[in-house]
Parts: sequence; C-alpha cells; structure tokens
Amino acid sequence: MSAEATNPATPGPVMPSPKLSAPVERGAAPAHRRKGLPRIDLRRLGRAALLGPGARDRLPDAIGHVAEAHRAHHPSADLEPLRRAWVLAESSHRGQMRKSGEPYITHPLAVTLILAELGAETTTLTASLLHDTVEDTEVTLDQVGEEFGEEVRYLVDGVTKLEKVDYGAAAEPETFRKMLVATGNDVRVMSIKLADRLHNMRTLGVMRPEKQARIAKVTRDVLIPLAERLGVQALKTELEDLVFAILHPEEYETTRGLIDDNAARDGDPLAEIAVEVRGVLREAGLQAEVVIRPRHFVSVHRRSRKRGPMRGADFGRILVLVNEDADCYGVLGELHTCLTPVVSEFKDFIAVPKFNLYQSLHTAVARGDGEIAEVLIRTHQMHKVAEAGVIALGNPYAAPADEQAERSVDGERADPTRPGWLSRLLDWQAGAADPDTFWSTLREDLAQDREITVFRADGGSLGLPEGASCVDAAYAQYGDDAHACMGARVNGRLATLSTVLRDGDTVQLLMGQDPASEPSREWLEHAHTPAARIAIQRWLAAHPSPRDTETAEEPPAAPRPTAEGPAVRPGAANAVVDRSGASVRLAGCCTPVPPDDVTGFSVRGGVVTVHRVECAAVETMKSVGRAEVGVSWGDTTECRVTLVAESFGRPHLLADLTEAIALEGVAIVSATVEPPSEQRVRHTYTLQLPDAAHLPGLMRAMRNVAGVYDVSRARHQAAAAQ
Repeated sequence: MSAEATNPATPGPVMPSPKLSAPVERGAAPAHRRKGLPRIDLRRLGRAALLGPGARDRLPDAIGHVAEAHRAHHPSADLEPLRRAWVLAESSHRGQMRKSGEPYITHPLAVTLILAELGAETTTLTASLLHDTVEDTEVTLDQVGEEFGEEVRYLVDGVTKLEKVDYGAAAEPETFRKMLVATGNDVRVMSIKLADRLHNMRTLGVMRPEKQARIAKVTRDVLIPLAERLGVQALKTELEDLVFAILHPEEYETTRGLIDDNAARDGDPLAEIAVEVRGVLREAGLQAEVVIRPRHFVSVHRRSRKRGPMRGADFGRILVLVNEDADCYGVLGELHTCLTPVVSEFKDFIAVPKFNLYQSLHTAVARGDGEIAEVLIRTHQMHKVAEAGVIALGNPYAAPADEQAERSVDGERADPTRPGWLSRLLDWQAGAADPDTFWSTLREDLAQDREITVFRADGGSLGLPEGASCVDAAYAQYGDDAHACMGARVNGRLATLSTVLRDGDTVQLLMGQDPASEPSREWLEHAHTPAARIAIQRWLAAHPSPRDTETAEEPPAAPRPTAEGPAVRPGAANAVVDRSGASVRLAGCCTPVPPDDVTGFSVRGGVVTVHRVECAAVETMKSVGRAEVGVSWGDTTECRVTLVAESFGRPHLLADLTEAIALEGVAIVSATVEPPSEQRVRHTYTLQLPDAAHLPGLMRAMRNVAGVYDVSRARHQAAAAQ
C-alpha cells in the first residue's frame, strides 16, 4: 500500500514461507514446497507490467501466474473480473514508480499473487489488484463499485488509508481502527492488508533504518498478532522473520549461523526418522504423505533459547498428511506403538481446535541416540487451513447450507471469520474515543496471544485471554451491567473477583440488584481485558469521588491542614489529628470509622496512625513508648470498614450476603471466605460506605441473612498496626 520499497536486486533478509513467492536467500535452509508448484520470481514477473495490458480478448501475460495460482485452488473460477481489474489498476498506476525504481503496479500484482497462492477467491484477488487505486490515483470508490460491485468496493475502502492531512498524528491508529471495523463485517479486508504488509516488508531495505524499525515494530505489535488470530500462519511466520532481521540483526545472524552449521553437518537425523515413520505407516497400510518442514528463523531462535544447544532434529518437524480425520488417530496409534513416544509432547488440537481455526495432532518420537523429532499429524484440508487460515475458507459470506450453523448457543456468530476475540475487540474500541488510548490498548490486547474458554452457569461459554480474572468474565458477559457484580463462584467454590481463571473453569457471577451499584477502583488492578478496563475507567471518569479530586490536586502523601491547623488525611479526610504537618493513616487492624472513639500514635515518616480506642494495638503502642496524639472526626462521613460475618454453611450464602450489602448502597472493595470448619464459614469484607452513619444498619442487614449468626468489626493482631 506504500510506494516506498527497496532495490529489487537486494536479497530479502530471511527465507520465505514455503507457500509464498519470494527468492530464497543464499545460505538459508531450503523450503519444502508442494510438488508441482514452481517458485515464482516476483521481481522478474513484475517487470512484465512494463509491457502494459494484453489484448482485450485474452488474459494479460503479467497476471498469467496469478491466474495459474488461482485456478490451482479454484479450477472453475471466472477470470474476467481479474482481467478487468488488471486493466484498471495498470492504467491508473501507469507512470508511478516505487522507490526501487520499479513500476508501482508490481506491488498490487505481488500482493495479489501472495493471496492467490494461499487460495483466496476471485473477489479478494480483484480487490487486491485495485487496493491502492483509490488511495494513490484518481479512481474513486464509486467507480470501483460501479465496475466491480459492492463487495469489491467495500474491500478496497476497508484497506484505504486515512489522510495525514486530515488526521495528523492520529492517521495511523485511526486507519487501523477503520480496517478492524471493516474486518468485523468482512474478514477479507484484513487478508488483503496482511498480504500488502508482507510485500512491503520484503522490500523495505531502501528506507532509512529508523523508518524500517518503526514499520517493523507496528508489524510486530499489530499485524503479526492479527495474522496469528486469523490463522494465516504462512504470512505470520514470514513476517516474524522479516521483523526479526530488522529489529534484532545480531540475534538474527546468530540464528542464521545455527541453521548454516546444521546444514553443513553429515547426516540428517530428521530425514532418517522420517524414513522410519514412512516405513511404519506403509506396513500398517495407512496412506499418508510424510514431509519435513524446516523451522523458520524465529522458531529456531525461540527453541534455542528455551532448550539450549540445538540437535539435528530440532531444526524442523515431521508433517504427516492424511485424507480423513480418523486416519490422524490411526497414524498416532501406529507411531506410539512402533516408535518411542514422548508422551508429554502430545496435544490434540483436532478434538479441541485452537481459537484461530488450527487443527492438528502434535506428538514427538525419540531415537536411542537421544534425537527427538516433533510430529504433526493432520488432514490435507486441515493443513490448508493451518497455512492460510480464514483465506482458505473461500468466500465465507456465501449462503450456508444450514442456517443454524451460523450461530452458537450464545447467539454469537459461529462463523470463524468473526471469532469471539474480534467481536470483543470491536466492542471495546467503540469506547476508546481517543486515538492514543485506542492505539496503546490495541497493542496490549493483541499481545495477549492465548485464549481460554470458561463456562457459564447456564451452559454458555466465554472466550477470554489467558490470565483473565472474574472481573474480566463479568464485563465479557454483562458489559456495563457488570458494575453491579459482587462476587463469583469458580467451579462451585466461592471466589473473589480478583481470581484468575483457567481454561475450562465454570464461573457463576453473583450480581447485585441495585441499579446504582458501582465498580471499585481496585478492580482495575485485576482487569486484564480492554473491555473491562475501559468500562471501569469510563465509569470512574464520569463519577469522580472526592478522593479522586483531592488526589489529582495534591501530592498523595501531603497532609491537608484544616482551618484550626491540625492535619487531615487526603482522600479519607475524616480524621483530624492534633499535630500540624502530619500525614494521617487509618489503621487497617481495626478500620476506625465515625463515630468510633479513636486515638492516634506517631510512627515512622511523620505519619499518625488512627486506631479505635479498644483496639489491641493501642496497648501495644503505649507499651513501646509511642507518643499518643489526639484525634477527632472531621466533617467527611465516607469511610472504609472491614466486617467479619460468621455463619453456618449453606448454598447461596455468599450471594445472599453480597446482595444484602449491595441493597444498603455499599461497595465491596474485597472479600475473602475461609474454608468451612465444622459447617461454619467466616467471611471477611472490606467495604466502602458513603456515610459512616449507615454502618449499624448495614451490620443489621447482614445479620438478618439466613444462616448468619454474628457480624463484627475486624480485629487483627496488634503487630499488624506497627
């Protein structure tokens, strides 16, 4: 999409994906290609564009290879739209040159060939040939729509950049926002963008080093994670290698040396094990294609860092391709029976596919000399999807044979071109109006490259990033209504909202009934997803508390003198001590609130801690000679208190207790439940009260919950206050 490119005579820094067309760099490990598909030299092919379009009644020579690659996947495809798109693109870009000196038309041609080799359907290829016409020529979207239809128009619009003259520094993040929103309606938009970035990364060498680094970082942070999530491994792996070469040149050269040294060794243990595998499957009567897939540079680098010195079999994997799903398990059984399996390496991604459509059986077999070979077992169709992801789906928007197949039990589209992570991304981006917030949050979100599935109490499921908490589950399920969440049960056990969820957990969220319920600022510490963080931050920004206001105006530790001179604790601001310039801290051991009788003690750092007079810490403080300081309550009535509820164990007790607290208009800051002992349960709540005068009523409401026999203020050991 950019006219900036490198000198085509300069070899690319890394070996390409086995499926894609680019020259192999001298010294790189050879890529294994499907038999019968010769490698195409895009640089030589691109120069055919100088000859201009061919005769109207035949396909131009310059896109002959595109048509050949396309027909390999779609034998009956109508090539007329491609011919017309080529004529428009070539004539529109005629006279434009890339920085390398090549005609600009070589870029859309190369992007289209990448997509054709991955199996993209005709509409995608047509839009790919035209993807820069609206951005860089006089062609308009309306003209594209009139000539090629609304689908092509939409795809071209989706990948067209926003102008810097209109958006300034926000042009790049807002362009990506526009593309992602368009991708939400048609995933083929991002397919074109990924192929576009791959070709630009292949030809980046002519740019200044600092610009190469900037583009490589955006590719690393945004495009590579998107390629991973859309399952387009063929693009993702080559992009990783290209970024690796630019951002980490020394480590890249070290990795190149490892690959070169391995290629120069006598013997190939991976090839020898592959021969054994073929023999085992032949004797078992299983028809299978067994090939070796070399690891790409980044994979070799990661493996060497993770496992230390590399052995010969570590530089690749054995890939076994079969025709039917059942054959995959047949192959697995034979290999585990006849060879020595490494059981810890077994993973079944056929029964439980990855969130990006990937399916395969993973295992490993060992030889007597210690060489261990990883083995991937999949069908030919699974392999096509593993390489090309959503691109391999053809036209994903054709009418399905079974309308019910389009929806899951949750009402969310089961269509893999609109997976859950994309729906969630589109939801949270709508709340991130500021471009900088969107850009930073997008990078953080995409950095979470693993997903878990948790199950709701009603049988539905939620897809969440690895490391998500109950807070994230609440906002994923309820949106802004999650502000009223009071607790959770995880796998049937009471849990705090900070609990980190694991794949396969069942989570029941306990919701309050008060529409005025509000989130706690502490939830931000446990919110892992952008949807949760943005919703909480938006609510807090719209409902600033006095504590927020004072904290924004004054340094956090600075005391605020009253009219009489004594100091008041910023934020809490309801305890006034008779010592000018002192900071005030309410003791966590007894959590004093108005109208408790209180006293204070001077401790390290010029701080006065305030305790209830009956607190055990008071006697301890006096016994060690701490100076007692007079304390009185100021005008502010908001307070935080810790209560302990003791009860008999019964079902739904936590839900009833938290509901009683919520109905009193009190926010739960944190909650812990000790394991039951002799059918008795002890609950500890830290609560934020809007008015300390509500405390007696709150405690009565908690005592009125069936099964609760006592509610008291928390009392900790005296040492806790020192």
